[in-house]
Amino acid sequence: MTLKKISSAGLLALAALTVGLIVADGAFAQTAAPAAAAAPAAAAAPKLDTGDTAWMLTSTALVLMMTIPGLGLFYAGMVRKKNVLATVMQSFAITCLVTVLWMIIGYSLAFTEGSANAYLGSFSKLFLAGVGAETTNSLAATIPETVFVMFQMTFAIITPALICGAFADRMKFSALMWFIGLWLLFVYCPIAHWVWGGGFLGSAGVLDFAGGTVVHINAGVAGLVCALVLGKRKGYGTVSMAPYNLVYAYIGAALLWVGWFGFNAGSAAASNALAGAAMINTQVATAAAALAWMFAEWIVTKKPSVLGIVSGAVAGLVAVTPASGFVNPTGALIIGLIAGVGCYIAAVHVKKALGYDDSLDAFGVHGVGGIIGAILTGVFADVAVNPAGKDGSVMTQVYGVGVTLIYTAIATLIILYIVKAVVGLRPSEQGEEEGLDITLHGETVQ
Repeated sequence: MTLKKISSAGLLALAALTVGLIVADGAFAQTAAPAAAAAPAAAAAPKLDTGDTAWMLTSTALVLMMTIPGLGLFYAGMVRKKNVLATVMQSFAITCLVTVLWMIIGYSLAFTEGSANAYLGSFSKLFLAGVGAETTNSLAATIPETVFVMFQMTFAIITPALICGAFADRMKFSALMWFIGLWLLFVYCPIAHWVWGGGFLGSAGVLDFAGGTVVHINAGVAGLVCALVLGKRKGYGTVSMAPYNLVYAYIGAALLWVGWFGFNAGSAAASNALAGAAMINTQVATAAAALAWMFAEWIVTKKPSVLGIVSGAVAGLVAVTPASGFVNPTGALIIGLIAGVGCYIAAVHVKKALGYDDSLDAFGVHGVGGIIGAILTGVFADVAVNPAGKDGSVMTQVYGVGVTLIYTAIATLIILYIVKAVVGLRPSEQGEEEGLDITLHGETVQ
C-alpha cells in the first residue's frame, strides 16, 4: 500500500475546501466580532519578573541546543559516512531558515493575541511589529515578549528538523529548503495556533503542555508521509546501511536529554513549582523508556545495544512532552515504560512488517511516542499538579490526535507534490549512490 494510489485531485479539492473554510471563518469572525467596549478598570497586569525571565532565557538556549548540535549529531551518527555532512547541514540550515521566517511571519500566524480566528492568527505582528522588551504575551505574562518569541522560535526550529530523520539519505537540498519553508507556514504555524494560540483545539480542552501534538505527532506523521512519497533508499534491504558513528548518536541523544528540560520545564513559562514538576517528570519518563526499550531489545535479540537505549530515551522524552506539566511522577513512569516498549515495536518490528523506509524512525519514535503520550495525558492528568488538567479527557486527547494527524498528512502530501513539480525531490540515482555530501555540498568526511 502506498500513497500513490490516493487521488491527487481529490486531495487538492479537500485541501482547497479546508483552506477556504479557514479563511472564511477568519473573515467572518473579524467582521462579526463587536468592537470592544470600554472595559472597567482591570486588575493590575502582572509585572515582568527577573527570575522568570532568567529561567526562560536559559530554557530557550537549552531548546536551541537540542537542534544544533543535539539533533544534528544524533541523526548524523545514524546515517552512512557519505551522508554525514548533508545530515548536519539539514539541521543547521533549517535553524537559519525557520529563524528568519518566524521573525517575518511565523510568530504572527501562530501567536497573535486577540485574533478571533480559531484556525490561524492574524498578520498584525509581521516582522515582529509591536513586539518589544516591555510588551508581553498573555501566555507568558511575566517575561518580555521578545523572550517568548525566541522560546517559541526554538520549538518551530526543531519540529521540521525532526522530519528529516524519515527521509535521511535521499532528499535534494533545494527540495528540503522549499519543503521546510512551506511546511512551517502551512502546517506548523496553524497547529501551534490551534493548540496554544487561542485556537479551537486548545478551546476544546486538548492538553499539550510542551508539544505532543504541535511538535511530535506533527513531525512524525509528516515524516511518514515523506518516507512514503520519496520511496525507499537506493539499496534498502539489500546493502548495509549501518550507522556511521554511534558515538555521535550517543552525544546527540545526551544533548537532547539535557536540552529537553528547557523544552518541558521551560513550557511552564515561569520559574515555579510547575516547572519543577515538568522537570522531574521528564527525567523519570526518559529513564523508564530507555530501560524499557533496552530490555525489550535484550529479550528479542539477546543483546542490549547503545542505539537501542538512546532511542528509548528519546521515545520517553517525546511521550512525556504533552504530559510533563499535567501528571505526577508515577504517571510519568508509566508513560515512559509504555512508550519505550511501544516505540520499540513500532520502529523495529512494525516498520519491517509493513516495509516502509523511515530511515531514522521519525515516525516510529516521534509519531508513535507523541500519540502514546498525548492519549495517556488524558489518563494520568492530576489536578494536584496542574488544575488545568481537569479539562482534559481521553476522548478529547484522541480528538486532538486525530485532527492533527489528518491535517498534517494531507497538507504535507500536497506540499511534497508541489515541491516535486517545482524542483524535484530526490537526487539522481548516481548522486545518491555517491553520497549526498559530495553530490549536493561538494564536501566529504575524512
